[in-house]
Amino acid sequence: MPQPMLETVETPAERGTHTVEKIGGTSMSRVSELVETLFKRSREGSGPYGRIFVVSAFGGITDLLLEHKKSGEPGVYALFASAESDHGWSDALSRVARAMTEAHDRVLDHPADRELAATFVRERIEGARNCLIDLQRICSYGHFRLSQHMLIIRELLSGLGEAHSAFVTSLLLRRSGISARFVDLSGWRDETEVDLQERIREGLDGIDLTQEMPIVTGYAQCTEGLMRQFDRGYSEVTFSQIAALTRAREAIIHKEFHLSSADPKLVGADAVHKLGHTNYDVADQLSNMGMEAIHPNAAKALRQAGVPLRVTNAFEPDDPGTLIDDEPAGQPAAEVVTGLDLKALEVFEQDMVGVKGYDTAILEALTRHNVRIVSKISNANTITHFVDAPLKTIRRVENDLRQRYPQADLTVRSLSIASVIGRDLAGLRVLSRGLASLDEAGIDVIAATQTTRGVDVQFVVNQQDLKGAIKALHAAVCEGGTEAAERRAA
Repeated sequence: MPQPMLETVETPAERGTHTVEKIGGTSMSRVSELVETLFKRSREGSGPYGRIFVVSAFGGITDLLLEHKKSGEPGVYALFASAESDHGWSDALSRVARAMTEAHDRVLDHPADRELAATFVRERIEGARNCLIDLQRICSYGHFRLSQHMLIIRELLSGLGEAHSAFVTSLLLRRSGISARFVDLSGWRDETEVDLQERIREGLDGIDLTQEMPIVTGYAQCTEGLMRQFDRGYSEVTFSQIAALTRAREAIIHKEFHLSSADPKLVGADAVHKLGHTNYDVADQLSNMGMEAIHPNAAKALRQAGVPLRVTNAFEPDDPGTLIDDEPAGQPAAEVVTGLDLKALEVFEQDMVGVKGYDTAILEALTRHNVRIVSKISNANTITHFVDAPLKTIRRVENDLRQRYPQADLTVRSLSIASVIGRDLAGLRVLSRGLASLDEAGIDVIAATQTTRGVDVQFVVNQQDLKGAIKALHAAVCEGGTEAAERRAA
């Protein structure tokens, strides 16, 4: 019996020699292309072992199970929640089964593997269908409320996608000669109630990383409820907790692109440059702007455990990617320009000046309706929150505040924020240079803010001007990389 190779230690200095690596959904849809380049050899060029892989569902599957992340088109969960018809959600679940089958047929060549994957899909999908039918029947009685079970249903459905992709990946790798082990943290037919750390320990117990490659589900069923806390960010939280708990040497996220100074589709592939090295502070700012290198709660776990994060392009295995740690910048530089469409909720009250409580009341309303705050500015009688939420949700906040402050003037506007981000922007005059570049591009700036920590500068513009603003700012402060930024600052 091999000895477990995954024991927690007391300090980050005692980290292990293994890595914990995550593959996102878009890359998972091309997982067969990664067998030779990624799975069979590590980034250092050594053999396949000494690594734990955490996988997301195949691209598009979670959208079908829950709801489309961008368009909001209902999936199985949303249709079951609305219960407009008894068959709508069931038909959607059948569509998930077909999409899963198409996904694994694209990456599995051997007929036996395809049959095993098909059997796995049938078992999980029909098991979930029977569960939902039984729950619907029970809740037809007045003593039971479906609303009390919806979060559990969301958790159940979420786990189907990651369990499928992890199982299929383990089949693919074993057929290629790698001793891969399917590690299912989704709690399928598991009657025990354990917290996340215990779920991870149980799943990895007894695995010898020198001889086996664990393929772990990105969803983990636990008493904390990952969906309740992190919703669609759960796979990165699972990934980070595994890396922190096992004291990995490094945590690695394999994406289908490099972490770059801007979107190459927007400013041009020749104009952007790979970051190469940044810190968790910049990663947090990127998350705030909707350009997630990693979920902020996942970054927190890695940072506290002293585990560095590397973001690589899965399809460029020889490129080291971008390292994210706690190291400060060697010299000031603007590293990333990005942007986000949002809503501006402005509360103007002439009697606000010198009166306490307005800020607290606004924050309470935003919190009550689960509205994410991106930025905020205020003066003597006006408080403006720039928020990332649907308009109908903002309207609910607006109605609450009108009841609380009937004399206040409340306005909601659709705007955008373009942000320049870097570990150290000191001395680069990003605010003045950014304003000049936007003025030269003919873009009106509605507001601009610069924090005292010198890690980001934000420019509020009309939504139709966001793309132009990002291009102008990137040309002004980022193009040519760090050396060019230093020359411009001088």
